Amino acid sequence: MKNSLIIIFSIAALCLILGLLLDPSGYAVRVICLILLAASLGQCWNIVGGLANQISLGHAAFFGIGAYTTTILQIRFGISPWIGMPVAIVLASLAALLISLPTMRLKGSYYALATLAFGEACNIIATSMSKITGGPQGVSIPFIGDSWAMMQFRHPGSYIPLFVAFFVLVCLVYVTMSGGRFGYFLRAIREDENAAEMSGVNTLKVKLIGSMVSASLTAIAGILFAQFVFFFDPGSVFSLTGISIRAALIAIVGGVGLMAGPILGAIFVVLVEEILNAYFSNQAAGVAPFIFGVVLIAIVLVRPKGIASFFQFKSKSGGQ
Repeated sequence: MKNSLIIIFSIAALCLILGLLLDPSGYAVRVICLILLAASLGQCWNIVGGLANQISLGHAAFFGIGAYTTTILQIRFGISPWIGMPVAIVLASLAALLISLPTMRLKGSYYALATLAFGEACNIIATSMSKITGGPQGVSIPFIGDSWAMMQFRHPGSYIPLFVAFFVLVCLVYVTMSGGRFGYFLRAIREDENAAEMSGVNTLKVKLIGSMVSASLTAIAGILFAQFVFFFDPGSVFSLTGISIRAALIAIVGGVGLMAGPILGAIFVVLVEEILNAYFSNQAAGVAPFIFGVVLIAIVLVRPKGIASFFQFKSKSGGQ
C-alpha cells in the first residue's frame, strides 16, 4: 500500500505543479484534465471489472446519471453541483442496485450484455424525455463566470485541482478496498465464485457493494465531465463506446486488477488519441481510429497483462 500511496500523491503533485506552470487555457492543460478523468473512470471500472472480474459494459449509465442529475438541478433550480452531487450518487447507487440484483448471478458475457442493455436503455430514456433532458439536442450549462460554488471556470487549468482531488479519491478507494478484507473477498470471487461461496463469502452482497461503490464514483466522474465541457447530449454521456467500453479499455490496456493499470492506460490511450487526431485529422475519414485500433491490438498481443506488466507491478495486497 505504501508504494501505491507514493504513486498516487506523486502524480497528484505533478499535475498540480504543471497546472501552475502551464498556460491555464492551453492545450496541454486540457490534455492533463482528460488524462486525470480517464484514469479515474478506468479506476472506477477496475473496482468491479478488475477485482471481481465482473465485466461491466454499462458504466455509461452511471456516468450519464451523474451528469444529468446535477445539470438539471442546476439549470432548473439553481442548485450548486456540490449540493446535487449527493443526489446523483444516491441515484447512481440505486441504479446499480436495480441492475445488479437480477444480473449478478449471471457470469461472463451474459453479465456484460445485461449491463450493456441497461446503459443503452438509459440512453433511450434520456433521448425520449426531451422536456427534462433536452432530448437529442442535448443540454447546455449556462456559464456565470469563475465560481467554485457552481463548479465552473473559464480556463481548463482551474479544473485541475478538482480532477486531481477526484483522481486521488478514486485511487484511495481502490487501494483501501483492494488491500482490505473486502478486496480479498472480491478476488476470491474473481478466482472461483463457487469456492468463495463454499468458504462462507456472501458473494451476492460483496458484488453488490462493489458495484454500488463503483457506480457512485462513476457518477461523480459524469458530474465533473458535465461541468468541464458545459454541453452534452445522451449520445455523449450514455455512449457505449465513448464511456462504457472506454472505461474497460483503459483498465485492460493498462493492467486489469492493478491500481497503476488505469493510470498507465489513461496516459497511453489519451496521448495516442490526441497525437493521432493532431496528425491525421485532415486525412481520409477513419484513418486515426484505424491506426488507434491497430496500436491497441499490438499492445494487447505484446502485453496481454497490460502496460503495467512492463514495470512488474504486483496485484497482491494493495493492488499496486
